[in-house]
Amino acid sequence: QVQLVESGGGLVQPGGSLRLFCVASGSNDMFRVMGWYRQVPGNQRELVASITSGGSTNYAESVKGRFTISRDNAKNTVYLQMDSLKPEDTAVYYCNARRSRPGFDEEYWGQGTQVTVSL
Repeated sequence: QVQLVESGGGLVQPGGSLRLFCVASGSNDMFRVMGWYRQVPGNQRELVASITSGGSTNYAESVKGRFTISRDNAKNTVYLQMDSLKPEDTAVYYCNARRSRPGFDEEYWGQGTQVTVSL
């Protein structure tokens, strides 16, 4: 059974940094894509950043230049380095992982970790 466990969230002042971690377990196959989404109450979950097993990355416009996603395929771990944090980055951040199956992708989610940017 695949499980994604996030850590690293917390409270930080504007301009500060946080590093999120997500460890995937229960899969013998490499995840094709791993990424981070975030959600504010009342809003849809939105993509923050994603990274393929080959290292190709994709970022939301709002975080480009401030956030960096990386992964360690051997450890099935994905990281999100968040710098120059703003109050509008406050959200629950969810780890996402997809692995390929014939004709479709299996998708998995973590339980979420709260990030709060405030004085």
